[in-house]
Amino acid sequence: MSFIWAPLLWSLILIPLLILLYLRMQRRRQEIALRYGSLGLVQQASGRGVGMRRHIPAILFLVGVTVLFIALARPQMVVGLPKVEGIVILAFDISGSMAAEDFEPNRLEAAKSVAIDFVSRQPSTVKVGVVAFSESGLSVQLPSADQTAIIDAIERLKPQRGTSLANGIVASLNTIANLTGQEPIVGFDGAEVAPPLNSAPPISADESSVIVLFTDGENNMNPDPVTAALVAAERGVRIHTIAFGSTEGTQLTVNGFTVFTQVNEAALQQISEITAGTYYNAQNEDDLSEVYENIEPRLKMETEETEVTAVFAGVSILILLIGGMLSLLWFSRVP
Repeated sequence: MSFIWAPLLWSLILIPLLILLYLRMQRRRQEIALRYGSLGLVQQASGRGVGMRRHIPAILFLVGVTVLFIALARPQMVVGLPKVEGIVILAFDISGSMAAEDFEPNRLEAAKSVAIDFVSRQPSTVKVGVVAFSESGLSVQLPSADQTAIIDAIERLKPQRGTSLANGIVASLNTIANLTGQEPIVGFDGAEVAPPLNSAPPISADESSVIVLFTDGENNMNPDPVTAALVAAERGVRIHTIAFGSTEGTQLTVNGFTVFTQVNEAALQQISEITAGTYYNAQNEDDLSEVYENIEPRLKMETEETEVTAVFAGVSILILLIGGMLSLLWFSRVP
């Protein structure tokens, strides 16, 4: 325990003085009892059988005053406080296939709508960043608690061309690295990284950095997204994947050409499994809302030094009140 106003602890020197004063009053009481005891006046005034009970209110009074003097010094204690915190990267696939209209009005707009709801519910201790990826990955909003800036960044996203899931994951990891002090990933080609697939390190349950990947899972560019997922696992970052679109697929017109687009569930499930994340296939906006409730940042216990003056003051007042009530009940006076 530490104290903000430690010099005020010198007020405790008054406690021995109060004790001496009380003992002196008791001796004087005994002298009066001896002097007038033969007349029976003291016994009639003080009652019979009081014994040690008469000291209890005084003891409570001294304890209460002691605690109050400690409170004056503004004590601090290291306590564990529950806190929802972490870094959440919302990584949006903005490739051309995300303009498919098997969601209303399309896949990307549906994802943006629910993402905005998600951001609005977050406490100030959670930092949310936004990454967009198509042929390459780009951080469009650094992790921040500024919800207005985050929502503005999400609303600006528009469909582009090409898809590289790996570049989206790497851009998200680099965004996290800027805040956590990790080394950024430079020149990632998927060849130098990672251990074999079956040796991905386990991710502990208290990791606070999360990537939420919004995509249809179609990948038509190198490097391999599975290798990027292994890098995320090594860095202790979970990846939750949310698939947009139907498994049956749909046709989409891009630059005058009709193309077929379909969710690649197997790839997204593999990415989530490697990083101890969760895979979702949201078929409508109601399902997406439920998905977000399941990926809220975890509640963590964090120790910090906290002022507990109010606790000491409250305890002292309670003790003084109990002492006063007992004195009034037993002796019709306060100590």
